[in-house]
Amino acid sequence: MRDQAEKLRMKMLESQGALGRSIAVVSGKGGVGKSNFSTNFAINLAELGKKVVVIDMDIGMGNVHIIVGKTARYSLKDYLFGEVSLEEVIYEGPHNLQYISGGSGMSSIIEWSEEMFDGLISAFEQLQKSFDYILFDMGAGATSWSLDLLTSIDEIIVISTAEPTAITDAYSMMKFIHLRDQSKTFYLLCNRAFSKEEGVETLSRLENTMMKFLNKQVSILGSLPEDPSVRKAVREQVPFSISYPNSPIATTLKVMVQQFVDRQMTEVHGESKTTTFLSKLRSIFSKGRD
Repeated sequence: MRDQAEKLRMKMLESQGALGRSIAVVSGKGGVGKSNFSTNFAINLAELGKKVVVIDMDIGMGNVHIIVGKTARYSLKDYLFGEVSLEEVIYEGPHNLQYISGGSGMSSIIEWSEEMFDGLISAFEQLQKSFDYILFDMGAGATSWSLDLLTSIDEIIVISTAEPTAITDAYSMMKFIHLRDQSKTFYLLCNRAFSKEEGVETLSRLENTMMKFLNKQVSILGSLPEDPSVRKAVREQVPFSISYPNSPIATTLKVMVQQFVDRQMTEVHGESKTTTFLSKLRSIFSKGRD
């Protein structure tokens, strides 16, 4: 399996700078909003005129097709098992976004074989010729095959929340990847932050820990605010960037994506409406006491 991973890595390195840019979105634990971020991040890229495909790597438990409100007859699993062609598993999403579903209703654990890795290598070669960005929405946690895959991808976005367990798991994920590939670029994002301060503190803890224990410098994307629009959008099965474009999280993400494309690594932080309201209320009360 490691030989297959190295073959995949070589294919990606050969094409860097000439073809599509590969990005993996990872988290140490589930429930941090990774698939929602991946989908809306990709939509913002597509709105900038980029050709984007999202590959849902959470095979058998995929969410991307649900978030965009679509059904997918075939999934990545069907392609990897040689049952359908790559073209048959690529679906059209909103705003010219393309996606490959991970499928749902998992009936058995997927054991990766050399044939499946060969299929993935072939898919990489084809997709890099057709898309500007290939976005991998990885399953939560780390497995041997997922770490092998991650070493072949250009850049990695690591998502955490302010919860201590999420921070610890995000660090562990980066450590696992770093030990396999010390040149890998990490971008950190704090999701569901209740305030800018909470986002900054969370990211600072991760940044400092990476430097202290691994002597690894990371890049900070910023933080996305806790926003009720996300839950509404999930229920409606329309990505929040489309259904609630003026919401705090959508406007913050829009700026973040533009800076990512331009490679301007200025931190972007959003404020939730709740936080803004409380800040104004505190300000009013403090003035009343003066």
